[in-house]
Amino acid sequence: MSAELRAADRVDVLVIVDNSTDSLSTTPKHVVPEWAGLHAAGRLPAISGEAICRAHHGLSVLITAYVGDERRTVLLDAGPEGATFRHNAGILGVEPGAIDAVVLSHGHWDHGGGLVAALEAIAQARGRAVDCYVHPDMFVQRGSQRPDGAVFVHKPLAGPDALGAAGGRVVATREPHLIADGLFAVSGEVPRKTPFETGLPGHLRQGAHGWEPDPLIMDERFLSVRVRDKGTLVVSACSHAGIVNVLAHATETSSVPLYGVMGGFHLAGATEKIIPETVAGIERFAPKLLAPGHCTGWRAMSVMARTFGDELVPTAVGKRYLL
Repeated sequence: MSAELRAADRVDVLVIVDNSTDSLSTTPKHVVPEWAGLHAAGRLPAISGEAICRAHHGLSVLITAYVGDERRTVLLDAGPEGATFRHNAGILGVEPGAIDAVVLSHGHWDHGGGLVAALEAIAQARGRAVDCYVHPDMFVQRGSQRPDGAVFVHKPLAGPDALGAAGGRVVATREPHLIADGLFAVSGEVPRKTPFETGLPGHLRQGAHGWEPDPLIMDERFLSVRVRDKGTLVVSACSHAGIVNVLAHATETSSVPLYGVMGGFHLAGATEKIIPETVAGIERFAPKLLAPGHCTGWRAMSVMARTFGDELVPTAVGKRYLL
């Protein structure tokens, strides 16, 4: 990808699905918690379980970039199931017809389980198909091997034919490319360079002879958007490449300085052992905004809170970042 991202005058990031819900913690002025946002929009007549978003293991982020009167919106992932995506999107007042493109970050159920429902809603509202960017290797059967040897089988994603039938114009590629009129960039495969980011232990894929080790999960890509006078925001859905590798690749392939990073950093479970090296690695990039969530884990969050202070603003369902 030789062309640079166009700069957006401002960027609005809305978290549709995340593991956490948190409307009580204080936030900086440019970050709006769910309940406050719903109330300001006249969408919260009374706080109740029916009126707020559902936290669910997974991630879905809606990013809108503005240049003058021009607006382009990209949906990154759709969470673990259609019901959660539809419920939260409805609560938040998401306009499916305004979504210009959809990106599936990688082939895991907690990011793509709601994709068919999302594509159906978008295509119906638009009256035509919507571009859906995928990696060709993300549709294999996957699983996770536990320390006792048991295998947790992952529900496979809907394939390209099913995504097409739902209203997606499927674009499968390993290469980086600009989308939505050059206001967003989907990365290519992320090089693995750091000695401590070695992938996800125990991750498997089905091969010709049964389960095979697949710790690197090479189909995962990240999304970038450039904010004028601030720099590049990187959204990394699960960071199976390692978030330090992600940030290194993002900065090496762009002349624009890094502004911030958000998404799942996957520092829970078997990857907790690399928390100190990872946090030190992130610190070298000096992000002005650090918004981890989803699979990051509380142990990593606690270390980042001590290290980054006010730059740390974790994600939660319904939270909006105005950049």
